[in-house]
This record gives sequence, C-alpha cells and structure tokens, in this order.
Amino acid sequence: MFEFSLDGTDGPARAGTLVLPHGVVKTPCFMPVGTRGAVRGLHPAEVAHAGAQILLGNTYHLHLRPGEATIAALGGLHKFTTWQKPILTDSGGFQVFSLAGLRKLDEDGVDFVSHVDGSRHRLTPERATEIQWDLGADIAMAFDHLAPGQSPHEETREAMARTLRWLERCRRRHAEFSAGTPERQTLWPIVQGGTHADLRQASLAGILAQGEWTGIAIGGLSVGEPKPAMHAVIEQLALDLPRERPRYLMGVGFPDDLVEGIARGVDLFDCVAATRNGRHGSAWTADGRVNVRGSTLRLEPGPLDPDCDCECCIRFSRAYLRHLFVAEEQLGPRLVSIHNIRFLIRLGETARARILDGTFDTWAAHWRGRYFAKGTR
Repeated sequence: MFEFSLDGTDGPARAGTLVLPHGVVKTPCFMPVGTRGAVRGLHPAEVAHAGAQILLGNTYHLHLRPGEATIAALGGLHKFTTWQKPILTDSGGFQVFSLAGLRKLDEDGVDFVSHVDGSRHRLTPERATEIQWDLGADIAMAFDHLAPGQSPHEETREAMARTLRWLERCRRRHAEFSAGTPERQTLWPIVQGGTHADLRQASLAGILAQGEWTGIAIGGLSVGEPKPAMHAVIEQLALDLPRERPRYLMGVGFPDDLVEGIARGVDLFDCVAATRNGRHGSAWTADGRVNVRGSTLRLEPGPLDPDCDCECCIRFSRAYLRHLFVAEEQLGPRLVSIHNIRFLIRLGETARARILDGTFDTWAAHWRGRYFAKGTR
C-alpha cells in the first residue's frame, strides 16, 4: 500500500500511479471536496460517474458534526458515506486558523469556538491525528499552522517552525496507532512558508529530516498571494521535492491552476470552487467561463460545453440550464456542479495522456490560448 510510481514525464510534468487501501489513483488528479462527508448537493454515484478517483473530507467539520466517534461506530467514513474509493482528510488546520476572533493559539494547540453552536473545542497535533484515524481516511494530513496570505517574514517563519514541531507530534501519534496493524492509513506532511523562498526551503528540509514520507503536500497557497508568486513557490520546491513521492497542492483547483500546477510537477489538487461556482451558475468550459444565468443563453440550444462528456452536457441545453437557474430549480446548480467537477477531472485525464505521449507543452499552450480567448459570457 501507499506506493507511488511515475509512469512518464514531460519536462517537469508528471503522470503517476498512487496505490491506496481503497483503490488506485492515476495522476495528475483533481479531488472533489466532500467537506461534511458529501460533495455539496451530489449523490456519490454522480461523483463517481464524473470520474472521481478520490475525495477529500474535512476533519474540522466532521469533528463538529456528526463527530468522529459516531462515524467510527458506524464503520468509518467510507462506510458512513458509501464512498468506497480512496479518501484524503485534511487536518482542520486551515479552518481553525481562518476563525479569526474565535480561536486562541499556543504551542500545544488551538482552542476554538464552533461556528455551529458556540461550543468550545481544542485541536492539537495529537487530536487532529486521532480524529483522522477514527474517520478512517486513506491519507491523513498533519496538523499545521497556516500563516495568513502575504504575512511578513517573521510571522511566517514562526508558523512554519511550529508546523515542523507539530509534525513530529503528529508522526509520533500516528505511529502509535498504526503499530502492529495492517496498513490502513498514511500521514502526509505539509510544506509551509508563504511566498518566502528561504522559509519554503527550510520547511521542506525539516520535513525530509524527520524521515520517509509516502507523499508531501504544499500548503498555504491560494490564500491571497498573486498567482505568479504561487507559481514561483511551486517551481522552486519542485527542484528539491523527492521525485518518487506524490505532490499535493492543497486548496488549489481552478482550471488554469491545474494546468499551471501540472506543468510545474504537481500530482494532486483539491478545491471547493467547482461546486461553489456551479451552485452560483458559473461554469467552466473549454472556451472560458460561462455565466449560466446570462440572458444571452435564453435561446441557445447547444450544450454547455460541446467538448464535455458529462451528464449535463450530453443531455441538456444552455437555454434549459438558464431556465433552471432563473426558476430557482435545484436541478440547475446540481447539473453545473457535475459539469465543473467533470471538467477538472477530464483536464487531469487529458494532461496525463499528453504527458505520456510527450505533447504536454504544446497541448497546454493551446489550452491556455483557447480558455482565455473569450473570457466570461
């Protein structure tokens, strides 16, 4: 279990195979986000039919409702949700540190107030690890301290250093759980350091000094920094990240982010934007973003994206989709969410094929030119 092999490369871009307890993941790959144990508004079968190989669950939200003890008693997150393919759970660090005014940080962990009912909770590296073990995800993420985007060097350095100290505690607790048991879960560290090149290098060096890992994540991006700064961080890290381990760019998942990340050696992505945009009538297509609510679609009989093979595009017209949104029918947001998820998954599939046949750079250049040519309509 937890094996990763490179099937091919084209420059920095990589195509790989990740073996996990609940299945095999072909990379590059987009992971839909099932924050509370469900991809918002969609049936698990719809998500699987869209081509999803692995889902992301959120430790913070699942801890608050229904609680990891409930999920464990009902057989773990896979059985509870009926999703039998791989699952990755984040540690809850991002959610906790975004609760400005509702949390208090010390070296041991974080106290926070639930946004659901005002109850008080405490997350430490050990507790975050324990919760994810109870959830039963294939991949658990280490509890990290996320500095706000574009934070000053010293503030970012303190968060990065604390993340390394917390990583050792996560690793030790995870080893206690997994000792003597069949391989059921692996723990991945997170590289932090904001947009400061020296801190990113120090974070990665500290992670590698703690031992072998089955995968490494890059966190703290897409939190307000300019995209060229994000690209520079990924490019720099790609030079030193272990070639034989999967690379996961956390919380990044707009279409152009996938193409640019893959071009720089990233293997896995996740983001809530696919379903969030879908619910608000914003669809991604090969020719750019389309506002499904727009009046120009009122008499358009064609599919949302003629190049797409999703259930939305092969069956319904743009005019019908617009009608659903104007009429506030729930089917509209569901269909566009399905399309957006499939769009990102298919983007990963196509990139993989182009990497394997050695035409990735040519394909990526053509994709960018077409995607950005017309803009929003």
